[in-house]
Amino acid sequence: MEALLEDFSPGLFIISTILLLILIALMVKFAWKPILNSLEERESGIQDALAAAENARKEMQNLQADNERLVKEARAERDVMMKDARDIRDKMIADAKEDAKEVTTKLIENAQASIQQEKQAALAELKKNVAELSIGIAESVIKRELSSKKEQLKLVEETLKDVTLN
Repeated sequence: MEALLEDFSPGLFIISTILLLILIALMVKFAWKPILNSLEERESGIQDALAAAENARKEMQNLQADNERLVKEARAERDVMMKDARDIRDKMIADAKEDAKEVTTKLIENAQASIQQEKQAALAELKKNVAELSIGIAESVIKRELSSKKEQLKLVEETLKDVTLN
C-alpha cells in the first residue's frame, strides 16, 4: 500500500475524476434514458400482462357462472318437459280407461238388451205353448164331454204331467 501512495499523482487524479464525470454525463444523456425507457416499457408490459390475466380470470369466472346458469336452466327445462310428459301419459291413461269404461258400458247395455229381447221371446214362446196346451186341453175336455168335475180335473192333471216345459 505504501507503493500506491508513493505513485499517487494529484493531477492524474483530477483528470481521471473529470473524465469519469464526463463519461457519467454522457451515459446519463445518451444511454441512461433509453435504459430507463426500456425498463419502464418492460414494467408497463408486465402491468398490462397482469391486468390481462386478471381480466381473463374475471371473464373465466363470468363464463363459469354463465355455464352454471345455463345448466340450471337446462335442468329446469328438462324437469318441465318430464312433468309435461308425465301429465300427457297420465291423461292418455285416463282417457284410455274412460274409453274402455264407455265401451264396456255399451257392451253391457247391448248384452242386457239382447238378454231382455231373448227373455221376451222366450216368454212369448211360453205363452204360445200355454195357449196351445189350453186349447188342446179344452178340445180334450169337449171331446170327452165329461160329466163330473172330478173327471175334468183328473184329465187336466194328466195332460199337465205329459207336458214338459222348456
